[in-house]
Amino acid sequence: MASKNFHKYFVHPATFFFIHSLLVLASIINATTAINSPRQQARDGSGDFKCIEKERKALLHFKSYIRQDPKGYLSTWTQHEKRVEEAKSECCEWSGVTCNDQTGHVITLDLSFGDLEGKISPSLVNLTYLTHLDLSLNFFDGPIPMFIGSMTQLRHLYLQRNYFNGNIPMFIGSMTHLRYLDLSDNELKGNIPMFIGSITQIRHLGLGLNYFNGTIPMELGNLTKLQVLFLHSLSNCTIENLNWLSNLSHLESLYMDATSLAKANNWVNVIQSLKKLSYLSLSGCDLSHVMNPYSYSSFNSSSTSSSNIVYLDLRYNNLNSSMYHWLFPLTSNKLEELHLDNNKLDGIPKYLGNLCNLAYLHISQNSMLVKFSDLMANLSSGCTSVALEDLDVSYNQLTGSLSDNIQNFSSLHDLDLDNNELNESISENVWRLPKLDYQDVSSNSLKSFISKYIGETTILRLYLSNNSFEGTPSNMHMSNRSDIQEIDISSCKLGPHFPNWILKLKNLTLLNIAKNRISYTFSVQFWNMWFSQLIYLDLSSNNFSGSIPNVSSGLQRLDLSHNKFYGQISFLCQITDGSFYFLDLSNNSFTGAIPDCLWHFKQLQVLNLGHNNLSGRLPISIGYLISLKVLQLDNNVFSGELPLSLQNCTQLTFLELGVNKFSGHVPIWIGERLSLLYALSLKSNNFFGAIPSQLCQLIYLRILNLSMNKLDGTIPLCLNNLTSLLNDEFSSYYQNAHYLNGFNYFDHAMIYWQGSVHKELEAPIIGQNEGGGEGIDELDRIFLIGGASGFATGFWIVCCCLHVNWHGRNEFFRFLDSLKDWVYINVTLFIARRQRAPYL
Repeated sequence: MASKNFHKYFVHPATFFFIHSLLVLASIINATTAINSPRQQARDGSGDFKCIEKERKALLHFKSYIRQDPKGYLSTWTQHEKRVEEAKSECCEWSGVTCNDQTGHVITLDLSFGDLEGKISPSLVNLTYLTHLDLSLNFFDGPIPMFIGSMTQLRHLYLQRNYFNGNIPMFIGSMTHLRYLDLSDNELKGNIPMFIGSITQIRHLGLGLNYFNGTIPMELGNLTKLQVLFLHSLSNCTIENLNWLSNLSHLESLYMDATSLAKANNWVNVIQSLKKLSYLSLSGCDLSHVMNPYSYSSFNSSSTSSSNIVYLDLRYNNLNSSMYHWLFPLTSNKLEELHLDNNKLDGIPKYLGNLCNLAYLHISQNSMLVKFSDLMANLSSGCTSVALEDLDVSYNQLTGSLSDNIQNFSSLHDLDLDNNELNESISENVWRLPKLDYQDVSSNSLKSFISKYIGETTILRLYLSNNSFEGTPSNMHMSNRSDIQEIDISSCKLGPHFPNWILKLKNLTLLNIAKNRISYTFSVQFWNMWFSQLIYLDLSSNNFSGSIPNVSSGLQRLDLSHNKFYGQISFLCQITDGSFYFLDLSNNSFTGAIPDCLWHFKQLQVLNLGHNNLSGRLPISIGYLISLKVLQLDNNVFSGELPLSLQNCTQLTFLELGVNKFSGHVPIWIGERLSLLYALSLKSNNFFGAIPSQLCQLIYLRILNLSMNKLDGTIPLCLNNLTSLLNDEFSSYYQNAHYLNGFNYFDHAMIYWQGSVHKELEAPIIGQNEGGGEGIDELDRIFLIGGASGFATGFWIVCCCLHVNWHGRNEFFRFLDSLKDWVYINVTLFIARRQRAPYL
């Protein structure tokens, strides 16, 4: 999916943090009386407002503990020796510092996102009026200092995403005025201490994304005023039960994602008792392992649920359809967003059709082998069809057609059905839905003609790729659709003619017409008048030709591979958007050098210029591609040494430079700096000298090809220690870790590397060189030893068999006598013919 945007009323934890921060900021502004009149009076000379000297010195002492300040965040924290009086008033203007406008006391210190490195100075205790301390997203290290426990006036304490270690300190239990505590994403360890239960006035507790272990204490139930609880990603902690949650009667939001609840029996009953709970996220909590998730005896016997939950996330739990029995008490007409993705559900119950406010229903990546019409019938059994805005049932096994009952869903904005087994037609009612903005039916087996009503739809983002349509949109159908923004009709048999109706789509930002066998020559005027607004363009695997003078400056993805484009690639310098992440111009006829203007491409992840006629040296600016994962420049005419700046591309996993004219030594920095390399090919170049032993540091290396160069010496013995060359577990690691903006380029690269281009490879390493080696290298030695051992073993096995079996022995020697006679006769005849040949 290229750019599907889910506009949600209710948000995930990351967004929640952002919104909460805004609320905190608003409260800070309100606490400082919001009106700047006292401060303004001080500046006008009508007030007596000054920075407190004791607190100014405390801040400067805090700065002295900072080792690194790469962003210059504390650059405004200066002491003017000759202007002490001015300095007294300046500290309230320093970055991250907020003072009370009437008293001048520092009340807020917010240094989040500062990338500061160092320790926390004990001088903070002198900020006796400080109520808000935010040191998150920095590089503070060591244990959380004990003196923080004496800052009992704090209401908000943010220490998440640093490098603090050790146990969660007991003294936090004395900070009884805390409303918000977040210690997540550090290296803290040890049990979650019981004393946290004494923080009775806390409003928000975040303990997620740490390295806690042990049992989560029941004493958390003492936090009776708690409103938001984050216990996510506590995979090393044990939760025996959730009964203590019942005491948190004010709880509104509970996030326990990736924390195992496998032993938490009757957890559904506990959740049902939290009458104010609105947000519940239990993604990846091992819910399928819970023996008794609920108790019937405590359920309300009424036919409706009293739940107040508006957001419910149960993804990644391996749940089957038996879960619908205990899901019912957690759903009511207040539910607006339900996520059941990545489970094992084979259908949906009819009661989901009675949720009158359900706007978002996501059930992707399940096991639903049902007709799409039956699924929609269950959802339209009540009032859900009127409210539903976003339906995602992608990556299932839905069959049949997009049936006529789709017309009941008049509020539908987004419809995602890709990667199913739909094999009939698209109902004309789909194109008549009054609010439909996004539709994806790609990767199915739909066969019908595209309806003429496609020109009347409100759809702005349309994905039809990888189907078996017998027809495609025509000029007449699309004459009124100039407002379409995204269209993907790749692999839809559009060719051989270019679909001219595309030229009418003046607001198009995404176009994918790859793999359609279209033949077309682009003129200069064509590029000038169109494509200027595109940010995503894929024309790959067609028969397009022509030069490329202009492209959109805002391009983020460009794929022109496997065509007949020619000319220079200087148009790359026109791409100035910092979001550009994918470029594939391979298998064309481009010429000239790579322009030295790559400093704009700091987000570029894939650069494939292979199989062209490009030449010259690699530009120095290639070192600015700090996010690059795949670099393929093979089968060109590049020359010279590899630029030293390439060592800055430390995220590289695939580096293919084969079949060029590169020269010089194989750089040692490849092994020292490119530590994530999975595949490296320098074959068929002019590299000389010895193979550097630093290549042995590439612990993830799976494919290494240095053949057809002028290398000499022996292969470093340490290469035998690269067990990843023979271990397929690294393949699965990279497949899981390297999805590039929704496009699994890993598979593409592996097909290229291990397919026809490298079909000559019988082993992951080749010792084959054009230069002279010194004696027998390591691989030759292994080959000779292995061959000799195999011959000896086979010889003695045959001898033993002949010795035991007399009948077989007689037949064997009779065969040898016949073979000897046959060879003698044929060799004699061959020699006789050769001797007579000059006279014939």
